[in-house]
Amino acid sequence: QVQLVESGGASVQAGGSLRLSCHASGYTTRLNCMAWFRQAPGREREGVAIIYTVGGGTRYVDSVKGRFTISHESAKNTMYLQMNSLEPEDTGMYYCAAASYCPTDIRGAKQSDFGSRGQGTQVTVSS
Repeated sequence: QVQLVESGGASVQAGGSLRLSCHASGYTTRLNCMAWFRQAPGREREGVAIIYTVGGGTRYVDSVKGRFTISHESAKNTMYLQMNSLEPEDTGMYYCAAASYCPTDIRGAKQSDFGSRGQGTQVTVSS
């Protein structure tokens, strides 16, 4: 079993930056991918970015390409999401997810596709 804990959420102004972290513990050697999801009030939860721990390949949803960067530090069992040029539309609860059997893209992926999920960290971007 894998436990995931997110941190780094905060309130920022539009144009600002944040870095989210997700620390994994437990049976982490079986993980082949980690991902970030987000959910804004009144909207469905959507996949934001995914990283494949073998090879380091990444995928992003179109709305964050060029602004967000997902990375993974295996020695610390920690995944990051560097978010730059934040927009009010980025506001929401951000969730970490991890899996052994991974989707081939984050677009259209559901958090239920991942075997492990965190509790979330809030990001609020004001205009």
